[in-house]
Amino acid sequence: MTHDSNEDSWLIEGGRILDPSQQTDRIGRLLIVGGRIAALDPTDGDIPAGISRLDARGMIVAPGLFDLATEFGEPGREEDETILTGTAAAVAGGFTAVALSPSTDPPIDTAASVEFIFSKGLRADRCRLLPLGCMSKERKGESLAEIGSLVEAGAVALSDSPSPIENTGLLRRALEYCNMFDRYLFDHPEIGSLARGGVMHEGLEQLKLGLSPIPAEAEDLATSRDLRLVEATGGKLHLTSISTAGSVELCRRAKHRELRFSVGTYVANLHMTDEWVKSFDTNCKVKPPLRSADHVAACIEGLQDGTIDIISSGHRPCSLEKKMLEIDAAPFGMMALETALAQVITYLIQPGYLSWMSVLEKMSLNPAKLLRQPGGSLAVGQTADVILIDPDARWTVNAATFQSKSYNTPLEGHELRGVVRYTLVAGRIRHRFTSEQHTV
Repeated sequence: MTHDSNEDSWLIEGGRILDPSQQTDRIGRLLIVGGRIAALDPTDGDIPAGISRLDARGMIVAPGLFDLATEFGEPGREEDETILTGTAAAVAGGFTAVALSPSTDPPIDTAASVEFIFSKGLRADRCRLLPLGCMSKERKGESLAEIGSLVEAGAVALSDSPSPIENTGLLRRALEYCNMFDRYLFDHPEIGSLARGGVMHEGLEQLKLGLSPIPAEAEDLATSRDLRLVEATGGKLHLTSISTAGSVELCRRAKHRELRFSVGTYVANLHMTDEWVKSFDTNCKVKPPLRSADHVAACIEGLQDGTIDIISSGHRPCSLEKKMLEIDAAPFGMMALETALAQVITYLIQPGYLSWMSVLEKMSLNPAKLLRQPGGSLAVGQTADVILIDPDARWTVNAATFQSKSYNTPLEGHELRGVVRYTLVAGRIRHRFTSEQHTV
């Protein structure tokens, strides 16, 4: 639920303060005054009289999460998700800022559409909503959108995501043009002619199930092409969602060439495998597809050695009616904003693959730095986007209790660890956990 208090000044006491921007990890107090971080471990004399207090004992106090791969439906597909429900889902999951994909109807390819997203986000008054502008007109991949006017209106980056950019010549021009405006171009790497018509990762499980394949090479070839064009143009590229061992290795090698690119992956591709598709649950039909265990292991290794910079939710809500079709006909996508952090805690932190500090770098600090937006830090003077996490709380996924409008998660009935107790955006509580949210 949201909390409509206008208070933006707090003393958060007794929590484990984790801040990747300062490599801070200690029990302490955090003072927020006027929506900004005022002090870490303030003296009693620094604390304003009568300030509201939050007891964070047993909790982690961290910068709010920042997502670079979120889809809502509004405008055009409000049956999947509205800006009101989507931003409510975001703060419930600990996200204080989300970069919104331009995959609306009509797409975000004009200054007016950018302004519409900003105004609806301000009206919802939950998390920061940052629109990505279309790279091509109407996301058709045929001609460049009016990138200058999109940037002037406030588009934080350019992208046709979740659609891949198939026209190589257009991609090259887009990289050069975005460079003029010092903006990143986001691409979901995939060669459409190899993946078109596919349902799941090509491999043994796909052969057993008799479903149409999406080969790993469709991603690998696109990743290779994208990196080569970054090298040729000097442009800035974010690969939104790599999922294969081949892409990880290509990016690892490219990191040594000092190119201006960053690498993201979706949380589902860090623990779910193609074996999940055995159930024929259409919620397991996603892009990138759930890969085999060796690809999942390669992505985790890429996180560990710094090849992969960013973990994103890949939130793509779909209405129940759309997902009730046969798996061949159902749309791609799963909702993830309200489960992403708990998935990372359960499947990456608890087994020891990643530390808390590394996770916060990849889910908070690095995305904020890439877009040069507030967030990702608890340093004095920074905007107070803060979350309080109970890392040990266990809960069972029940999508009917979620803030999101859709129910398309394959995690229904699974037990996860980690609950966001509070989400503060600019010092104001925009989410407070209630026991009704989850079956605990």
